[in-house]
Amino acid sequence: MKVLVFNVKYSENLGDGLLAECVEAALASRGGEIEVETIDLAGRRAFAAGHGARRRLALGFLSQLPSHARRRFVRAALENRLSRLQTEWDAKIAAADAVVIGGGNLFQDDDLNFPLKIATVLDCVLRHDRPLAIYAVGVSKHWSKEAYDLFARLKRARLAHLSVRDVFAQDAWRDHFPEGPDPKLVRDPGLLVQALPTNVKPLALPKRQMTVGICVTDPVILQRHADARTASIPFSAVSAYRDLIGVLLDDDHRVTLFCNGACEDQAFAQRIISSVSKHRAVKHGAMDISRRPLLPDDLVRTIQSMDVVLAHRLHACIAAYALGVPHVGLGWDKKVEGFFNSVGRENYFVKDALLPPDQIASMLKAAQNEGIDALRHEAIIAEARAGISNMRRHLVDYARPVMLQV
Repeated sequence: MKVLVFNVKYSENLGDGLLAECVEAALASRGGEIEVETIDLAGRRAFAAGHGARRRLALGFLSQLPSHARRRFVRAALENRLSRLQTEWDAKIAAADAVVIGGGNLFQDDDLNFPLKIATVLDCVLRHDRPLAIYAVGVSKHWSKEAYDLFARLKRARLAHLSVRDVFAQDAWRDHFPEGPDPKLVRDPGLLVQALPTNVKPLALPKRQMTVGICVTDPVILQRHADARTASIPFSAVSAYRDLIGVLLDDDHRVTLFCNGACEDQAFAQRIISSVSKHRAVKHGAMDISRRPLLPDDLVRTIQSMDVVLAHRLHACIAAYALGVPHVGLGWDKKVEGFFNSVGRENYFVKDALLPPDQIASMLKAAQNEGIDALRHEAIIAEARAGISNMRRHLVDYARPVMLQV
C-alpha cells in the first residue's frame, strides 16, 4: 500500500522535519505493509535548502501591507509554482492508495499560503477519489473567506480520518466547520522522536554546572504568526535575552544559544551573543552558540545535550519533552500553550512579557530540579503511538476497495 504524506518536511524550521520523520517511521513500522513518501508543500526536496535571508525580507515586506494586499501578493507569487507542483502531485496521487495531510500547523490562514497549497492537494485527491487523512494538525482561529473556501474542499473528499493536536485547534475547527466533520484529538507525532532509528541516547556525563539551552526565535517570525502583539510576547527583543543571560551567568550557570534551523533565528542568536559580550565580561566557556542545525538529528542532539531548555518553538518543547529534557515554554501562539496544557506543564509556561528575568531563571532551575514525570511521560508517548496507529488502520480500511479494484 502506497501512502503519500503532505506537510512541510523540508522547512528550515527543523521541528517540521522532525515530526515528518516521526510520521513516516510510525506509518511504515509494520514491515512492508505500507510504503510512505513525504511531499513538501513548498516543493522543497532536501533539508537545508531554504533561503532564510530572502524569507525574512519577504516577511518584513508583507508586514507593511494591509491584509487584502498580502493575500493578493501571496496568491500571485505562488501561482506558477503551484501550477507546476500540481502536475507532479497529480501523477503521484494517481499512483498512490491514500493521502495524508499532516502533522504541523497547516490549517492556518497565513495570507493564503497554506490554504492555496492544501487546496491544490485536495483538488488532486478529489480528482482521483483517494482516501484522505488529516492528521494531528494545528488550526488557527481566524480564516479569511478565501481561506475557508479553499480549505472547505476537504468536505467533498473521502475522509478516512480527521484529527487535530490540541484543544485550541479542535475548538477552531468546530468554529470553522460547525456542521462537521468533528475532529479527534491526538498527540503531536513529534512526541515519537525517541522511536526514530537515528535517535541515539547521549553518553552520561559527570555532574557539572547546569547548562541552560535557550532556543532563539527571530521576532519577525513571532510577529508574523503570533496570536498577540509582538510587544506582549516574552523574549521578543535582544535586551530580554541579554538580561536573562546575565542572571544565569551570575548564578554560575552555563548558557548555550541554539535555534530550530532557520537562518534568521541563527542570525538573531548571534546578535544576542554580541550584545551580551558588549555589555559584560563573560568567562571563557560560560556562554556559547550552537552551530545551526541542518538536519532534524542535529536539533535532537542539541536538545539532548541541555539540562533545561527555554523556547518559543513548539517542537523544541515537544522534542525536549519526548527526550525527557526539562523545559520552559514562551507564549506567543496558542499551539505552544496547548501543548503545555496537554502534558500538565502549565507551571512552566510563560505568558507575561514583563516577568522579571530572575523569575524566569528560577523557573528554569525549578524545571531542571523537578524533571519530567516518568509515569505521565510514558502514558503520553503511548497515546501518541496509539493516535497514529488508529489513523493508519483507518487508511488501510478505506484504501482496501481501491486496491482490490486495481
